[in-house]
Amino acid sequence: MKINWNYIKMIVLMGVVVFLFAFSSHRNAVRYVTAPDITFIGESSPFITNQNVSKLLIQNFKGVKNVPKETLALNELEVALKSNPLIKSAEVYVAVNGTLKVEIEQKTPIARVSTNASFYIDADGFYMPLSSNYAARVPLVTGNVDKNNLKSIHLVADKIKNDEFLKTNVIEIHRGNNGMMYLKLRQCQFLVQLGSTKNLDKKINNLKAFYQKNLEEKTLGNYSKVNLQFDNQVVCTKI
Repeated sequence: MKINWNYIKMIVLMGVVVFLFAFSSHRNAVRYVTAPDITFIGESSPFITNQNVSKLLIQNFKGVKNVPKETLALNELEVALKSNPLIKSAEVYVAVNGTLKVEIEQKTPIARVSTNASFYIDADGFYMPLSSNYAARVPLVTGNVDKNNLKSIHLVADKIKNDEFLKTNVIEIHRGNNGMMYLKLRQCQFLVQLGSTKNLDKKINNLKAFYQKNLEEKTLGNYSKVNLQFDNQVVCTKI
């Protein structure tokens, strides 16, 4: 009987491939994880530090250094990290060399509430606690603030964040008991009355025109109040 050597060679080759794959998978599974390599993406301000992240990992997995790779519950580590109110998102994975990779995106504050309770409002309009590591330079928010209902304040704060004139000049957002919104400007005595957030872009354009005109005429110091609630006009109260 003639032996089909090509067939035998193919079987042997397949066996070698399966063996190498199984051997590699086994070695990879029992590989010990090294100390975590933590990278921050996006917001660069250190509201949360490498030490903070390492501590969270240790608390939730009793240490992640020198443990077998197969015993790591990566999803659980991500959930634990994202439970921190300063963290927006987290991704945890193990590199081929056994390094535990951790990518953290911090929340971005756009306003700081300073009432009975102090906290930030983040870029998505949600509560963000203060950090003991870093203080952001953002407008203050005073007055009647409910941390479970930040929509109107967020609209104004977001407008300030994305407008160069407002970012330079607005130092405070005030919300009255009736829901009326006010702005305080840097080096100006007058209070800007926005009212509601309806037609916000138009109101801001009116404020810019008023400010520029009176800056040129050097009359910004003549007013105690600037009311933007009326269409196509700015109503001012003189000192």
